[in-house]
Amino acid sequence: MRVAQGNRVRVALVLMTGAAFLLTACSEDVRGSAPVSTAPVIAPGRPGEEARTLSPAEAATAVPSPTINAADVRYVQDMIVHHRQALDMAALAPSRASSAKLKALAARIHDVQEPEIRGMTTWLEQERLPRPDHHADHQDMPGMATPEQMTALRAASGAEFDSLFLQMMVAHHEGAITMATRVLTEGSHLTVEQWATDVIAEQTAEIRRMREMQGT
Repeated sequence: MRVAQGNRVRVALVLMTGAAFLLTACSEDVRGSAPVSTAPVIAPGRPGEEARTLSPAEAATAVPSPTINAADVRYVQDMIVHHRQALDMAALAPSRASSAKLKALAARIHDVQEPEIRGMTTWLEQERLPRPDHHADHQDMPGMATPEQMTALRAASGAEFDSLFLQMMVAHHEGAITMATRVLTEGSHLTVEQWATDVIAEQTAEIRRMREMQGT
């Protein structure tokens, strides 16, 4: 009986020793699986600013917290109105355009800009900022069509509509790019900066397509 009891004690000691070894090994593996980088990090500057080289310690806390300034608010409010007019123009294409490519372009403009309006409106609500009135007069915004131009577009059809639509929408997109470029310099909120960057990319590509359709 004493022999058996001694064997059990030795077995228990072996098991305890093995468990301790495994715990030590696992701890070393965990420490070894997450090496700390000592390489510098390049932080791109805002438009007009040079990039900066950050140390690992600086990089760990370099993520900026979003802040809102007046340029951000004005851009979002104005772009909602700007987009609404583009949707009004695009809504005329299915019944008045003669070009299938133009109809497809108008549908794309709707599919891109309508969700952007929703996103910007929601952002204003979340930040407790006023939404623009649907009938607000923003004719001073770059690229906005005049009431007379909108009346002419609604009265046109066929090839005349196609030509007028492309002329007006190119100017409209160019105005949106001007607004987006300005807020990248004057604004400070990260979400607004991303929206502006997307507008520049999307609408630059669409201007290229429209100029191809115009043959220019």
